[in-house]
Amino acid sequence: MDNPMLNHTPAEQEPVPKLPKSQDRLSAQIWKHRKEYLAISPFYILFAIFGLFPIGFSMFLSFQKWDGIGEMTYNGLGNYQFMLTDPEFWRAVGNTLLIWIYSTIPMLFIALVVAFLLNASFVRFRTFFRIGYFLPNVTSLVAVAIVFGTVFSNNYGLLNYILSLLGLNSIEWLNKTWGIQLAISVMVIWRWAGYNAIIYLAGLQSIPTVLYEAAKIDGASGIQSFFKITIPNLRPIILFTVITSTIGGMQIFTEPQVLVGNDGGVSGGGMTIVLYLYREAFVNNYFGYGAAVGWGMFLLIALFSIVNWKMVQGSPSND
Repeated sequence: MDNPMLNHTPAEQEPVPKLPKSQDRLSAQIWKHRKEYLAISPFYILFAIFGLFPIGFSMFLSFQKWDGIGEMTYNGLGNYQFMLTDPEFWRAVGNTLLIWIYSTIPMLFIALVVAFLLNASFVRFRTFFRIGYFLPNVTSLVAVAIVFGTVFSNNYGLLNYILSLLGLNSIEWLNKTWGIQLAISVMVIWRWAGYNAIIYLAGLQSIPTVLYEAAKIDGASGIQSFFKITIPNLRPIILFTVITSTIGGMQIFTEPQVLVGNDGGVSGGGMTIVLYLYREAFVNNYFGYGAAVGWGMFLLIALFSIVNWKMVQGSPSND
């Protein structure tokens, strides 16, 4: 008698779907390091909530009309079209560029000079001076703006007091466009010159001293050593400070807001791009237009950063 088990033909079964091997490996790696991913997940969760979501929502909002309370109304490119034709926006852009020019170029030059002095061997108490130059960067910006507002005050300011001692007429600094921009620029220089000096100092200390010794043996002067050794070796550091100063200069807000108010002072001389954005979005409640201005400012910052990078980087060295 035949064994029925031997004559049994197993029923055909559906093939079990399998994931691609790459997905299997990825899933296995994620599961293997699940504890590590769980440990770092709070940062990414917070970044997604407070970083990525606001960026994405601002892009969506820039195509809407919204007062912050009622329903949103799709506006297409209307906000961007109005921004490009609004003379106040372009005045804010011009003011921001002028303040950036007035502050950034002198600030970086002063920072470089201070860094050389702090790196010089004949200077005593260098650690004390390094801390002193960096302190303005950690000082409350609102307090700094109030102090400088007193210094540039039209009636009882320190500058006008000095002018009176010299027998000169007082100047209504905060009633003139150039005076407001000068006051803001001085605040920026005072706050950031020490910060950039510390960065330049780190770059100077990384340059091998044997290069200067060899140049001195060859008869090179101090000026020649500066332009042939110091500047080429500091080029990446200079590029970094120029880019960061550009980004920071285009985002000036607290200084003019505390100094001259939300309207930018007389003739709008202190109206910067961010102050203009703040006024339109949070004072006039044009949140959609404010979001469009924010993205316009992003494009301007990116454009000027690229231009500065090209100008500072120059042609590649063949050394």
